[in-house]
Amino acid sequence: MPTDSRLAADELQRIASELRDNWHTGREVDFEEAVAFHESLPPGKRFAPVLESADRPLLQPRAGVPCLEDQISLLEYLQEDGGADLLPTTIDSYTRDNEYEKAEEGLAASRNGEADELNGFPAVNHGVEDCRRLVRALDAPIEVRHGTPDARLLAMVTLAGGFQSFEGGPISYNIPYTKRHDLATTIEHWQFVDRLCGAYTERGVTINREPFGPLTGTLVPPCIAIAVMLIEGKLAATQGVRSLTLGYGQVGNLVQDVAALRALRSLGEEYLPDAVTVTTVFHEWMGGFPPDEARASGVIGLGGATAAVAQPDKVITKSPQEFQGVPTKEANAAGLRTTRQLIDMLIEQDIDLGGIDDEQRLIERATRDLMDTVIDAGDGDVAQGVIRAFDSGALDVPFAPSDAAAGAVLPARDDDGRVRIFEFGDLALSAEIREMHAARLGERAETEGRDQSFRMVADDVDAISDGRLIGRPQGGAGDAD
Repeated sequence: MPTDSRLAADELQRIASELRDNWHTGREVDFEEAVAFHESLPPGKRFAPVLESADRPLLQPRAGVPCLEDQISLLEYLQEDGGADLLPTTIDSYTRDNEYEKAEEGLAASRNGEADELNGFPAVNHGVEDCRRLVRALDAPIEVRHGTPDARLLAMVTLAGGFQSFEGGPISYNIPYTKRHDLATTIEHWQFVDRLCGAYTERGVTINREPFGPLTGTLVPPCIAIAVMLIEGKLAATQGVRSLTLGYGQVGNLVQDVAALRALRSLGEEYLPDAVTVTTVFHEWMGGFPPDEARASGVIGLGGATAAVAQPDKVITKSPQEFQGVPTKEANAAGLRTTRQLIDMLIEQDIDLGGIDDEQRLIERATRDLMDTVIDAGDGDVAQGVIRAFDSGALDVPFAPSDAAAGAVLPARDDDGRVRIFEFGDLALSAEIREMHAARLGERAETEGRDQSFRMVADDVDAISDGRLIGRPQGGAGDAD
């Protein structure tokens, strides 16, 4: 079982040497030469300083296509026409599964055909120099966004290629993404990634790390999402990471989302070492979108309004074409501009929403319950504690495909649309918190004239794509209908 201890320098080198043989571009990686390339970049391309010095929420879309010139063109458009402050490079699915030969075939087919045969940018196949061409071509800092349980070679190539921010973590890129990877193995893999980021940081090249906050993206209770962010943050800090962006995915209730983002920042500063600079990122709605683009723009607008009130350091935007899959560059840019318009109109207003402080206290109490359980389970070792907590179900994520999670937690909305827990499983929350969640869901059931049941959960999952926040029975019908 892995322990929460710093990877030794010789072990880092040994693993890196083995990884270089996984694909030929790995042999292009030279750490000293990579540090020199990073040092040559102008201040405007240095991710952590740009993010940490911003005086308003910075906007970043998702975007990735297979071919280098097309990726450059896409990001230029999002930067110039969308007004993106920070840029992404979303990695393709084959690379996420470490299937570099299939990614190579898809890249060749995309270069030779009229259609893209990959759903992202295969950075490992492009190699160090193509990554640097991408970094050189854009004015804004660029982040690697992916979904890879074993991201070690991807990190080696992209960091050597000039990227200065790397998304993901051993829980957030395992539990929501894959069935077959055990948690102990992904923790070991991400200890390498974080130690590599720490090694760059120690040489004066600060690499920003961003755990993936939305998890499964479907009605995730804030206390669970925040606990995972704190655990991944602590694991990264042990390896020398000093710039951490903790994430949170929108659940749709304005008061709860603002309270959660404030709790995320407060708890991040409480639980993470003083040497770590903590920033936050807000992901606009990650669930199903309405098929109508006008209604979808309304969902995006709510995300922008939430960001204006909560003021996270960064916002990951969505497009009005989310329902149909990968958006056009025009739709992607429109989502950026919609979000910016809402933020710019609201951010200077003094908006006082009732109930935020109470909700924040509730979220923080529940998160501390989960964190205390993890720390106790590992006798102070977070790596061992989180493995044991997931094994016992004391920590769990709803709707997760992973065998590492019990999958016993089920969320539903209360009468105000806030996400509560309907089924707890063995989740390590106090009796008082459990009673509060049950009472709030009971109030909703009474309003709707039906019993609390799984039907409420299912209705809520589909509600926003159907044009509502809460999945209430149509026409006041109860379960019997």
